[in-house]
Amino acid sequence: MVNEIFAKMTESFVPGVLKQPKSFYFSLGDIKKTVQLTSDGCQVSDGKTIENADCVCKTSPEFFMRIWQDNYRPGMKDFMTGVIKSNNPGALQDFLRSFGKEA
Repeated sequence: MVNEIFAKMTESFVPGVLKQPKSFYFSLGDIKKTVQLTSDGCQVSDGKTIENADCVCKTSPEFFMRIWQDNYRPGMKDFMTGVIKSNNPGALQDFLRSFGKEA
């Protein structure tokens, strides 16, 4: 299911949301994906394809599904308890907005 979401990201991308390009690396259990966004495009790759992503996100596939499908928005408790880990939580909000999901 998570792989299907990533496969359809280019279709659900909303141009013009980001002003600056951003790169994201997702580690979701055994699923590893790199997503590169610009103001007018989205590229999804399997694995870690860039050395230093602007935002790294590690969580379980199930928690990612809650965020993507159920519109759950992680709070401080989720980050503090390690349910979701990120070096740039603010960029995750930009990521969601880039796909029409309110952060």
